[in-house]
Amino acid sequence: MSDRRTTRTRRTGAALLTAAALSVTAAAPAQAGLLGGLLGIVGGTVGVVTNLLDTTTGLLGGADWGYAASATTLPEVAAAINADDMASRGYTGRGVGVALIDTGVVPVQGLTSGNVVNGPDLSLDSQAPQGNLDGFGHGTHMAGIIAGNDAALLGGGFKGIAPQAKLLSVRVGAHDGAVDVSQLIAAVDWVVQHRNDNGMNVRVLNISYGTDGTQSPTADPLTHAVENAWRAGITVVVSGGNKGSNQPSLDNPARDPYVIAVGADDTHATTSSSLDDTVPAFSSRGAVTRHVDVVAPGQSVASLRDPGSVIDTEYPSAVVSSRFFKGSGTSQATAVVSGAVALLLQERPDLTPDDVKGMLMATAQPVVGGPTAAGSGLIDVAAAAAAPRPLLHQSFARSTGLGTLEGARGTAHIGSAGTNDLTGERDIFGKPWQSSVWAAASSAGRAWTGGNWNGTTWAGGCWCGSDPGWSTSTWSSSRWSSSTWSSSTWSATTWDSSRWSSSRWSSSTWSSSTWSSSRWSSSRWSSAPGA
Repeated sequence: MSDRRTTRTRRTGAALLTAAALSVTAAAPAQAGLLGGLLGIVGGTVGVVTNLLDTTTGLLGGADWGYAASATTLPEVAAAINADDMASRGYTGRGVGVALIDTGVVPVQGLTSGNVVNGPDLSLDSQAPQGNLDGFGHGTHMAGIIAGNDAALLGGGFKGIAPQAKLLSVRVGAHDGAVDVSQLIAAVDWVVQHRNDNGMNVRVLNISYGTDGTQSPTADPLTHAVENAWRAGITVVVSGGNKGSNQPSLDNPARDPYVIAVGADDTHATTSSSLDDTVPAFSSRGAVTRHVDVVAPGQSVASLRDPGSVIDTEYPSAVVSSRFFKGSGTSQATAVVSGAVALLLQERPDLTPDDVKGMLMATAQPVVGGPTAAGSGLIDVAAAAAAPRPLLHQSFARSTGLGTLEGARGTAHIGSAGTNDLTGERDIFGKPWQSSVWAAASSAGRAWTGGNWNGTTWAGGCWCGSDPGWSTSTWSSSRWSSSTWSSSTWSATTWDSSRWSSSRWSSSTWSSSTWSSSRWSSSRWSSAPGA
């Protein structure tokens, strides 16, 4: 690609932050809706698959998403956002913790240098012999983008955007992607309470998915959880969604006005956004009242492959090599921004989440499509690092968290073989949800007591496990034997996530909708020929 690349005009001067620079988020956020994004489309079958999904779910439009045949490498991504400039000055994310709430990670090359730590496995697979390991492939891909690191970075090996950041993996998605929103809320609460454990210094939280819940962000429990993280000093970076212009709203919690909502950018193999960058059709446009704040490269991004995982098996044409896999979506873009935030916080550790958001928005490079599609534009982390702190900070109405758990779930629910769906005001253990009790505990940073959350033991109570050569330490697990919701029983002998057919991923469910309990959103995997 070198003959097609251009050089970005470096903006090293300090940018002036004004009220206008932050006005993009001044209005109340719009209600969220279903996410989309078409994944795993092979060759000329685009129209057929799209039409099938149109008639069966009504979630997708008929657009050909137009994947690039070649992959966008992480060095190219780094150049596009000026992270390479930061690296040349010695900034690698060292000393900054990034929490990744996703499907877990696996110890492939690039995630074995000692910078990955496993938090609790809160997924439906946690009772399996090998907890924390990513059976789906999504979390591993995100981890590579954020903090992938080939050992000591010698010889020009694979590097994520912040290769020496400490990555804290909190697994919530099962091997097939099955998950309930109560697991995500519990994970956010856990990260807030344990952000400084073992020298982690978690300053960034990456959430590359969302729900289609439609209740107000000022009441929704999920938005309340992420706002609590924000006020605890954690910059929360969330994917805007992959619904394109088919739905004029962002995902939840990206529609929360405090967090950094991220859209995708297609660099078209150049490093100058002013020349030809565009916002891909799949990236959610949102609305005038709430749209993405910034964009980052999210088209056919090559990152670490999880061989034998669900996405690796179902989308073989997205395999780039024995080590790498390419995917497109606001998931990938979100991971890029999370890595960039780690670089910024290494250089300027005194910045608050509001500072980080304001500086990234004020120094972003314009992208064709306008603010509804691209927000303030493509991030430029080097320019942000040179910018003054904002003159103004966010003062939106705060979430109370007093809304319903079912409203946070939206339309998708986990269930056993298509029956016994988990609905209503109860968590994955069937424990009653009392929003006022939980909201107060979450706001105070006391939602977890050891391994107990919402009155049930979800995880062990300490950093008790270690696995030399993989992670430095692992949060202990807990047995869920005899815990139930309805007639479904959690135990080591009866639990088998493959039985949960209503929440399994397939070529249609992976492409269609939302994070809320049964589907991972905000990410789309390229099926164009491997580069």
